[in-house]
Amino acid sequence: MFRLSEKGERIQQMFGAIAPRYDFLNRLLSFGIDRRWRTKAVQLLHYDEGSRILDVATGTGDVALEIARRTPPSVRITGADFCREMVELGQEKVASSPYAGRIDFQVAPCEALPFADGTFDSVTIAFGIRNVVDRRMGLAEMRRVLKPGGRLIILEFSTPRSALFRQIYYFYFRRLLPMIGGLFSRYNAYKYLPDSVLEFPSPTEFSRMIAETGFCDVRVRELTFGIASIYSGDRV
Repeated sequence: MFRLSEKGERIQQMFGAIAPRYDFLNRLLSFGIDRRWRTKAVQLLHYDEGSRILDVATGTGDVALEIARRTPPSVRITGADFCREMVELGQEKVASSPYAGRIDFQVAPCEALPFADGTFDSVTIAFGIRNVVDRRMGLAEMRRVLKPGGRLIILEFSTPRSALFRQIYYFYFRRLLPMIGGLFSRYNAYKYLPDSVLEFPSPTEFSRMIAETGFCDVRVRELTFGIASIYSGDRV
């Protein structure tokens, strides 16, 4: 049976603590751009009538709801997250949406997904892979639950290539973001965010990791001057 590492448990507890203000601060700190990024990621989904799609690290269900908005009524969506507090908020949001009959949730970490092999036509994970302690295991699990030919889509923060824009980005991420986050929630949590982004592999390195896990046709699309990137790959 899989158990979170000590680091994983700390991250899980941190997200549980900030869950009540999570959606509000996402919109505030990203100036609402995060919604456009999610839309672009969802546009890359692979699905047919009756497909099943999994959203890993679903949080409060924003991506799951976006998938429901942009796919036929026959498509079913499952959201999985290791933080029960986030999942409970997601369930409330979905229950009050027009898509309540199409979205269900599971409390589970990326490294141990409670689904049979080859269950899903697409798997998404938005702003969550950097919080997965064993990323190779997480990627392998997402590949396992995909059908052959199924698609993985990862949306994650990245570091801008432009030196000038990178300096502005670093100033906002390292100085302003933790301060603003601390006003409305927990300072340490919003200090963790920039730290985790800056420690994340470069797009080239992470693309290589995805390919080494067994995905083909791995592609990277930069968003908003490289602040975020969409990675996609198909299961071999």
